[in-house]
Amino acid sequence: MSRRYDLHTHSLRSDGTLTPTELVLRAQRHGVDVLALTDHDVTDGIAEARTAATSCGLTLIPGVEISVTRQGQTLHIVGLGIDPENASLQAGLARLREFRNWRAQEIGRRLTKKNIVGGYEGAARFAKGLVLSRTHFAQFLVEQGQVRDMGQAFKWYLGKGNAGYVPGRWAALAEAVDWIRGAGGQAVIAHPARYKLNGRRLRHLFGEFKECGGAGIEVISGSHSAEESRRLGAIAQELDLLASVGSDYHGPEKPWVELGRGPALPPSGTPVWETW
Repeated sequence: MSRRYDLHTHSLRSDGTLTPTELVLRAQRHGVDVLALTDHDVTDGIAEARTAATSCGLTLIPGVEISVTRQGQTLHIVGLGIDPENASLQAGLARLREFRNWRAQEIGRRLTKKNIVGGYEGAARFAKGLVLSRTHFAQFLVEQGQVRDMGQAFKWYLGKGNAGYVPGRWAALAEAVDWIRGAGGQAVIAHPARYKLNGRRLRHLFGEFKECGGAGIEVISGSHSAEESRRLGAIAQELDLLASVGSDYHGPEKPWVELGRGPALPPSGTPVWETW
């Protein structure tokens, strides 16, 4: 029987809503055999997740999702199989979290100009770890009755071009890959179809990523259509990149994305776990 993998998930240590233990137990109930915890720019949930995984017989892959700025666009790079104690990785992640905190204060200031006061403090109440994200501001805006739901919070206030939007200043692509490789891990481009790049630009990104030492791309993602996954699988095979699978699960509040629910990888290409 083939094993079920989910190599892109989040806990409340970043912008998910389950504890690392709750995440692992839910994954086990949904038939996941191998789970990667890949919180945004932080690794401090891994120890708890590893303990829970050991107790329920699930294999945990220590991971992280690193924010990257490339040509003015934010990308996300997943690191799989990292050593969370690696000093260079942790120094890089600390730098990104420092920017996140400044950005959160700036979002609060911008919301105040729109007569929405207490945004920074309100968002911080929802953050249960070291990362304060736009998701927490969206939760605050819903709580305050400023918007109907999280989607509307991004559409009206937090998305690009809106009053509360602050552009990211994240790691360079080569930096993120170096941090991951230096920590003994494999770098994977997260949910590439979300970046809305045409075929030529997508291949250029993948080629640059591979030259930096990147290992693979997420062919299956909770945000990919079947056609997008088929197309990405073909490109991964063409460029000799490994294929990964990840739900990008954040919590039960988004029932259309569930742990381990994604389809099987296309038959072409090499799954990332075959190199482990």
